Amino acid sequence: MHLASSVTALIALAAEEEFDPNDVTPGVEGFVITFIVMAVVLLLVLDMVRRIRRVNYRAEAQERLDAEERAARGETGSDDAAASDAPNSKPE
Repeated sequence: MHLASSVTALIALAAEEEFDPNDVTPGVEGFVITFIVMAVVLLLVLDMVRRIRRVNYRAEAQERLDAEERAARGETGSDDAAASDAPNSKPE
């Protein structure tokens, strides 16, 4: 019962205090921290986009090199290249 009366007294005390909106705002510190977090996220997104583009460009360049190599060997399709690279295929 002692705990219940203490909680009731704290609730009554909290209800009597005047509400000051300046006490519950994040203030300048909150703005600065939020700005820093947003800047870090923006930099991470830009870095991710740069890396994704680099991977895509490398894949396109590799496809072009493979196509040129197939053309130099006289192959026309990707199925022929896959068949010639297969370890179990033996020419007859």
